[in-house]
Amino acid sequence: MEIDAAASGAMLKRERVRDAILELVEARRPGDAIPSERSLCAELGVSRPTLRAAVDELVVAGLLVREHGRGMFVAEEKITQELISDRHAFSLPQAGGVWTSRLLEFRTLPAGARVGRKLRVSPAAEIRYVARLRLVDGSPMAIEHLHVPADLVPDLTSEELEQGDLYEHLRDRHGVHVSEGVQSIEPTVVTRAEAELLDVPELSPALLFERLTTDTDHRPVEYVHSLYRGDRYRIVSRLALGPGTPTPPPTTGHHPGIPPGDFTGGDPVPFSTRGVVQHGL
Repeated sequence: MEIDAAASGAMLKRERVRDAILELVEARRPGDAIPSERSLCAELGVSRPTLRAAVDELVVAGLLVREHGRGMFVAEEKITQELISDRHAFSLPQAGGVWTSRLLEFRTLPAGARVGRKLRVSPAAEIRYVARLRLVDGSPMAIEHLHVPADLVPDLTSEELEQGDLYEHLRDRHGVHVSEGVQSIEPTVVTRAEAELLDVPELSPALLFERLTTDTDHRPVEYVHSLYRGDRYRIVSRLALGPGTPTPPPTTGHHPGIPPGDFTGGDPVPFSTRGVVQHGL
């Protein structure tokens, strides 16, 4: 697959605009207004179509609300349901298929306020920023944006980012021992530039992953958000719902979502999760 340089550049510019607007959102309360499109274009030095593409994504994600004739406002907070795992029962098997990576951007830059808060570093601290296209059996599957403190990986190479398992490289070549991560998943749609890279129609459904990874010393070592094709990637979770409950075989089908309050005892819910790539499409 040949990557369209213009599509890649537009997607990365929109990504930086998105992060700047997210900083404004996180500094405000639900219902607060954010600056007008004209003000934001002037402040960020971007065109109105680029700004609108980033704003549209945040509206779809439920973080911003547009009100005709009034402007843009921070949306109400989302309701979050957390599944708490037994550390010994949690597992994350790798998704099927042969996964490879193609580098879109790799550079060193200041963390900025938002990423700095995620990684617990100064906004001026240097990070390694990586944008890469993830492919399965040669077909585009996801766009991934990685942020790693530069002092943890001073010798990180493009070869490591395109070949092999990144966490193995962090452990074996940089002495960074990943311990755990907190990850959220939300539905969204792809922009025109993202659609070009993923080889799907514009506004196709997608899954937005956001993950903060820490090491054995509880230091944040990686902040990443990724956009996965909704037509070819899904998440399957297996949960043990009570004491002595046997784990069903893989062919028993889908377990529906668990509404809050169904389990009032406060016991952890052991589970495992895996990514599934849909083939034959």
